[in-house]
Amino acid sequence: MPTVASLPRIALAVLAALVVSVSAFAQSYPSRVIKIIVPFAVGGQPDTIARVFAQHLAATVGTTIIDNRPGNNTIIGTKFAASSDPDGYTLLFASTTSLAIVPSLTANAGYDPVTSFKPIAALSRSPMYLNVGPSVRARTVAELIAHAKANPGKLNFAAPTGGPPHLAGEAFKRATGINIVPVFYRTMNQAITDLLAGQMDIVFDSPAPLAHLLRDGKVRALVGLGPQRMEMLPDVPTMVESGFPHLQVITWNGMVAPAGTADAVVARINASLNDALKTPQIRDALAKFSSEPIGGTPQEFAAMVATESKKWAEIIRLAGVKID
Repeated sequence: MPTVASLPRIALAVLAALVVSVSAFAQSYPSRVIKIIVPFAVGGQPDTIARVFAQHLAATVGTTIIDNRPGNNTIIGTKFAASSDPDGYTLLFASTTSLAIVPSLTANAGYDPVTSFKPIAALSRSPMYLNVGPSVRARTVAELIAHAKANPGKLNFAAPTGGPPHLAGEAFKRATGINIVPVFYRTMNQAITDLLAGQMDIVFDSPAPLAHLLRDGKVRALVGLGPQRMEMLPDVPTMVESGFPHLQVITWNGMVAPAGTADAVVARINASLNDALKTPQIRDALAKFSSEPIGGTPQEFAAMVATESKKWAEIIRLAGVKID
């Protein structure tokens, strides 16, 4: 039986064994394929961006595969990732929707954005824009606001229920004091089709899905909801410039792992992802989707998720939106 005097030596021996074990794991990882869960359908913007980062991880860390698990407003894939073994072989391509919106939108998500995951790195962000179709004559956001105030409830905006385009519209309504009516769609593609047909007035979305329509003048971006103008739309002002400094709506994505994943794994993947964000290939790929690189430490990403969760929760609360 160990004596009191021998306990420190035993504790040191146990600690040394743990250090050796962690070191050995870090050196051998990965020994099999790393699965990246993408809770979106194949071919969309989130899936395409996730694949760009997966290719870099495959070249610098180990073989990766994308596992698309769309459905139920990202809950299906996100919940699956949260319940996966924290062995470093399952990662989640997380987003504004999965980590900041859904937990406040529904009481039945089945995961917690903080306790269910271990942040790895923030990857990219894209500001929302207010876009109008041919049914709207306003050429500036000031003209649009003035028209909406003179005609309350006459303008509408199209969006899927509870998604960033819907909540961006609700935030815009509250910040500007106007009454525009949400009309709900299953997909943004259908919403944009009706916008072009003049059946809808406004959509809030990032520029990428509308790029060719903006270029051809079929849709007009009146204002950006980010902190500064974007390179692809240099002539479109921001809400900050338009006198609404507190209205900023930005979508983002990042990589997380199930809670309990080893720090050594997180550090290795974080380093690879930060290196990826410095390459012209990744930056060019993000620019095509009107996205900007973020990067940083796991701790910085955790702080960002906490801040964003509070912001979106307040938008949801004030708008009275719930999905159960």
